[in-house]
Amino acid sequence: MKPYTLWILTGLILLLLGASLFFGSVTIPIRAVLAILTGQETGQETWEFIVLHSRLPQAVTALFAGAALAVAGLMLQTLFNNPLAGPSILGIDAGAGLGVALIMLLFGGTVGNVAAGLSLSGSFAVITGAFLGAAGILGIILFFSTLVRSTVMLLIIGILVGYITASLISLLHFISDPEGVFSYTMWGMGDFSGVSLNRLPLLCGLLGIGLGIALLLMKPLNALLLGERYAENLGVNVRRVRIGLLVSTGILTAVTTAFCGPVSFIGLAVPHIARLLTGSSNHTLLLPATLLCGAAIALLCNLITVLPGASGLLPLNAITPLIGAPVIIYVIINQKKIQYFN
Repeated sequence: MKPYTLWILTGLILLLLGASLFFGSVTIPIRAVLAILTGQETGQETWEFIVLHSRLPQAVTALFAGAALAVAGLMLQTLFNNPLAGPSILGIDAGAGLGVALIMLLFGGTVGNVAAGLSLSGSFAVITGAFLGAAGILGIILFFSTLVRSTVMLLIIGILVGYITASLISLLHFISDPEGVFSYTMWGMGDFSGVSLNRLPLLCGLLGIGLGIALLLMKPLNALLLGERYAENLGVNVRRVRIGLLVSTGILTAVTTAFCGPVSFIGLAVPHIARLLTGSSNHTLLLPATLLCGAAIALLCNLITVLPGASGLLPLNAITPLIGAPVIIYVIINQKKIQYFN
């Protein structure tokens, strides 16, 4: 492992976290932000609300969501021994999209509009629909994982389930009015700013559980790099590990998609960035580096979305491909030169 990589990533996260609190669509003096964060009175209630109820939850959400998606992508790439696997490969985020589509499109956009911020109950309905949809698809994948031993067959089943959910979403689009379709499209652009300060502990707690399971699977992941048969010879219960991986990636993907929408490319590209930074495929080093790298890149993308200033926010999924797509192209071109699974 290249020296000081984890320390550098940690420092970068702190720097980006601070920048996310100090900069935004509204200009607030850095001294005032520090005063607000330390509990001092500034006499500016608007500034206090922006920092504590907008910027802080948004930054923490980006940190946890980026880490979650990156770790989920790494585990799936290891499980399927495929450098182009990502959180969307099992159709879990498509299931979340189907749940949101049922809420927004069947109600003609009414619930979708209140989900944009006019009503807490409407926002909760969208989050609940997304989570239940993702959990339903995860349940289907877990059921098939008990019937199918081959990870390749499980991968194919996941892709097909994703196609089925995408077809159902298309049918809902067809029978919905333009208002509902517009609301769903806006949700599909991804957003780290939709989590309120009250719901932040729930998001962090659920993602913490998923990340905790992932950290417990670091050693079995190293065994899977050598192949399932070799891992079994080492005493690894491959089926149990596979179910654990699916549960962890399912929680991480489902919760992130439910609260933030379908965030693209972070789960697919960040594990490769972490491999290049560490020069290692040892998951005891690679997984923490992926976690930190995912958090840093999500914070960077979140910071870029506020660049227009008072004129508005850029869509998150318009930023993530600009970082992720070049990485994937590099991986495809150089996959024969780089040993990702050794």
